Amino acid sequence: MRLKPLISILSLVLVSTGFAQKQNINTTIDAWHKSAENANFESYFGLMTEDAVFVGSDASEVWNYEEFKAFSKPYFDAGKAWTFKSVSRNVYINENENMAWFDEVLNSDHMGLCRGSGVLIQTKNGAWKIKHYVLSLAVPNPLVDELVKQKSKLDRKYLETLH
Repeated sequence: MRLKPLISILSLVLVSTGFAQKQNINTTIDAWHKSAENANFESYFGLMTEDAVFVGSDASEVWNYEEFKAFSKPYFDAGKAWTFKSVSRNVYINENENMAWFDEVLNSDHMGLCRGSGVLIQTKNGAWKIKHYVLSLAVPNPLVDELVKQKSKLDRKYLETLH
């Protein structure tokens, strides 16, 4: 009989621990987006691991950490990086609670609705950092056929560079 209250308490602790981790992860992702909006280069890249990968919306954009820093620096130096506001986000955590992945819908003045997804790891000091991020344009289904036609020439050109 005494086992039931103990199991209930342990379950509550586990659920609240997962909730706290998700809050920390959301805080990290939000701070990362805010750092770009505020053109805070150090903060933005400080929230990424040094082996992070950033995949942009163009098929050619797959940058390691140093490449992405070099690409981004002029934007941050000009005080105009980019602004993406998360409108919805799903966060998932592995059972060891040291890795998480997420997907989000973003809104942006310059790109409209986008989708972001990524992976975070928890560092030895307990902080969460972005290890991998993918940004893509969210294309409404009724526009797909026309968009595919419009981009077909550029798609072929890109594929030729791979051979």
